Amino acid sequence: MNLIEWLQRIMVGFGAAWVMWLMIGLSVVSVAIILERAWFFWSLRDDVVVLARDLRNALKDSIEAAQKRMEASPSAEAAVVKAGLIEADRGPKAAEEAMAGALALQRMKLERRLAYLGTLGNNAPFIGLFGTVIGVVGAFDALGKAAEKPAAQAAAAAMAPQQVMSSIAEALVATAVGLAVAIPAVAFNNYFQRMIRSTLANTEALTRVLLAHLHGEKDALEAGAGVAVAAAPAPKKAEPKAQANGSRGKKAPAKDEDEEESSEENG
Repeated sequence: MNLIEWLQRIMVGFGAAWVMWLMIGLSVVSVAIILERAWFFWSLRDDVVVLARDLRNALKDSIEAAQKRMEASPSAEAAVVKAGLIEADRGPKAAEEAMAGALALQRMKLERRLAYLGTLGNNAPFIGLFGTVIGVVGAFDALGKAAEKPAAQAAAAAMAPQQVMSSIAEALVATAVGLAVAIPAVAFNNYFQRMIRSTLANTEALTRVLLAHLHGEKDALEAGAGVAVAAAPAPKKAEPKAQANGSRGKKAPAKDEDEEESSEENG
């Protein structure tokens, strides 16, 4: 018995039924992930247009007001902006770095378990095709055994076409199950990926609103400090004048002494 015959016996012995059971198990896991991800994205829903408007209005009031508004929102966009508001007092650069880190964490949460859907959607048709190949091998094996039977066993050989048709039907069912599992997985994976891209784009827009406000405050403070320095009066140089007056006062007694000496000589 060579390797091909050994593999043929294994395939015919097990059949394609186990492949279909495997696909059914994978489909159950796929449906569970789809439902969990759908609930997760639904729990994060919020009107981003209203959120951006409220953020602008709150920033005009104070950073604390904006932070409270972001805490009231369940969305991933608000969680990222909140991280920037916490570090806003340290400057725009610190807020930007904080939001970048928060965005990475939110992206991991959004993409959780989606790799399984993508893998299943790409490979489920091939798993079904594997079951199809096993079914076709079983059909040809039944044809080969029917051809080897003598004429005395014609009645038994008449059952061979039924076995062949059964194997072919099993092979087609395996293909159908593979497609039935792959199509929903691919469709929902694409839908969730589109939602992730939309969430990331909205988050980028909100972070720009916050950074624009922080940069505007920083520029205003720097401009105000420059005006204050320019308007400050220059200090008066009083010390040299005082020293000059002091030196004049010291020379005066010497002049008086000279005048007294000259008057004594004249006398």
